[in-house]
Amino acid sequence: MTLTIPDELLGAKMTEEELRLEIAIAMYAANKMSFGKARKLAGLDWFRFRQILAERNVPVHYGIEQFEEDLRTIENMPA
Repeated sequence: MTLTIPDELLGAKMTEEELRLEIAIAMYAANKMSFGKARKLAGLDWFRFRQILAERNVPVHYGIEQFEEDLRTIENMPA
């Protein structure tokens, strides 16, 4: 999906990276996106994205779906 947001609608000047982070945090906080997908959207590693969530008091959602996603990731890692 491609989303175009005119600069004048943003009000405050934001870089594309800042906007991607804000969208990722909002989607994760609303439980609309998994942690892994949100951190990828934000372009951050696991630790940095988790740190930002903690700084903003966004609780971590970790259920069966996230556990299964983690298992798939581990299974696909090179030996």
